Amino acid sequence: MKKGIHPENYRLVAFKDMSNEHVFITKSAVNTKDTITIDGVEYPLVKVEISNTSHPFYTGKVKLVDTAGRVDKFMNRYKKHMDNKK
Repeated sequence: MKKGIHPENYRLVAFKDMSNEHVFITKSAVNTKDTITIDGVEYPLVKVEISNTSHPFYTGKVKLVDTAGRVDKFMNRYKKHMDNKK
């Protein structure tokens, strides 16, 4: 490995899946402003939209993840067209 190109500030960081509230702790060098306390220990917190506990590939369940409201916007925009086809 080349020297001086890898970060040296690895530390324990908590990652929280916002779709199901699952939290896991691993080493990372990511910068974050949020923190979380787990078992009396404070960790830097990274919020993620999807992880292995909520991704359909790992769970075998199809789940709609729409954090930006895109599906609602689509449904509202094309509601007239969809009603005419019924």
